[in-house]
Amino acid sequence: MSTTTLYAPAVARRRGRGHPGFFRRGTTWLMAPAVAALFAWMIVPLILTLWFSVQRYNLQDPAGRGFAGFDNYVYLFTDPSLATALLNTVIIVVGDLAVTIGVGILLAIVFDQPFFGRGIARLLAIAPFFVMPTVSALVWKNLLMHPVYGLFAWIANSLGFEAIDWFGDYPLASVIAIVGWEWTPFATLILLTSLQSVDREQVDAAHLDGASPLAVFRFVILPHLARPIAVVVMLETIFFLVVYAEIVVTTVGGPGLATTNLSFLIYSRALLAFDVGGASAAGVLAIVLANVITFLFVRTVARQM
Repeated sequence: MSTTTLYAPAVARRRGRGHPGFFRRGTTWLMAPAVAALFAWMIVPLILTLWFSVQRYNLQDPAGRGFAGFDNYVYLFTDPSLATALLNTVIIVVGDLAVTIGVGILLAIVFDQPFFGRGIARLLAIAPFFVMPTVSALVWKNLLMHPVYGLFAWIANSLGFEAIDWFGDYPLASVIAIVGWEWTPFATLILLTSLQSVDREQVDAAHLDGASPLAVFRFVILPHLARPIAVVVMLETIFFLVVYAEIVVTTVGGPGLATTNLSFLIYSRALLAFDVGGASAAGVLAIVLANVITFLFVRTVARQM
């Protein structure tokens, strides 16, 4: 029997200690407190939301509290405002995805080209992403879209046109514009980073073969951006489903229900009507929709990876 054979088990054991799986098993207990805290931080509000959704719990009627069963859900799904809120939510998500991805691709292509002051231009384009939603909404409401002393009204009056009351005549489009302005820098950053990794030899070869700039974009650049666009769509959809601050600051869900989305409907039920049970039922619906959409997007992105 050779020396190598005699020491083979010991060598195997020593190599096993160096395997990444050994370290993962040995450090699991170190991650346990953080995982437990994160789990509690997520599961406790969910449990409370589920509990209140089956309770008759109105802050203005302490004596009438009790178990309601599925009454809150029945009232929610028979309320005509739910359909309007869901439709407005879909319009906001689709509209802002179109704005952010369309403008983001355009800005990414522009900023990928060398020109004087490109660094400053990139900084200015990214800046809106770091502005708080409430501040953005106040700026757009009072400085840009105000029908009397806003910038857009001044431009219209200077050209001889009548100023537009944006939040009165086009409230949902105004909200979409504000949210799109906030999130376009995010899409631009992701797409610009991906665009800088495009194989320049392929682009040069396409130009040498006589391809037009539009053909190069369609057949070379756009396929390369497919995965980043899918990631942007997934992440932004999650945030667009819960647009709230921009609506509260600018339109307060109105006129009527014109800008009431699912998030604002939950807010109005809980803090305007003081119906905690009904708001919790709407919150459960929002959680289910967000998780279903996220699951579908994650599977879609995973297939492309």
